[in-house]
Amino acid sequence: MSVILKWPLILSLALAACAPAPQRADIPTTWQGSPSFNERKPNFVVIHHTSDDTVEQARRTLADPLRSVSAHYLVGRDGVIFQMVDERARAWHAGESKWGADTDLNSASLGIELDNNGREPFPDIQITALIDLLADIKRRYHIPSANFLGHADVAPRRKTDPSRYFPWKTLAGRGFGLWCDPPFPEPRVEFDAALALRALGYDTGNLDAAIRAFKLHFLPDEVPSELSGPNRGLLNCLVEKAVRRETQG
Repeated sequence: MSVILKWPLILSLALAACAPAPQRADIPTTWQGSPSFNERKPNFVVIHHTSDDTVEQARRTLADPLRSVSAHYLVGRDGVIFQMVDERARAWHAGESKWGADTDLNSASLGIELDNNGREPFPDIQITALIDLLADIKRRYHIPSANFLGHADVAPRRKTDPSRYFPWKTLAGRGFGLWCDPPFPEPRVEFDAALALRALGYDTGNLDAAIRAFKLHFLPDEVPSELSGPNRGLLNCLVEKAVRRETQG
């Protein structure tokens, strides 16, 4: 007796055959599948510079299995955007990282590499393309403005990208990141800078490294790893702005 299979059934069987096996516990369990789930979604975006001199070099590095490094997107100096990893997948861009209570930014974020050697300004056409990409990501995933970060922010002991030339103020003006302009109100006498840095999200296990990362992001022309009076005012302003945004949803 012949059996006639309709195309929808054939397609569903083919997809089931290609689907990966579910991740199971290492102890005996009984599988009871549920239809109520979806893909995990990112809650952060981490921005990098490639440290390469050309986008071709960066593309080779990010596609080299021996280098074990990747990013979801690469934005060339000319504004061309390359997608290199599915957004649903965990790219290897942040490494050992921490922001607030999140200790594995690779699992919680999308990584964007900018074609830049770290010693040069970022071309306007590249930043325009980046802003367009960030707007698309933010719209689709509803990522909070405060969760657009640099690699140095989440790995202050190891990293300094996306360099002092990156226009964080421009991005914050478009809704990607926090920013405060002077004059800054004087913080209260009991203001604790280390506690404020932790409140923003910085890992203060190495306080000097956290301060350097903070200054790289918000005060790139200041090098010393110490916070002066105006610096403390800026930090206080950023924390208050972050708290207001969180309470307003």
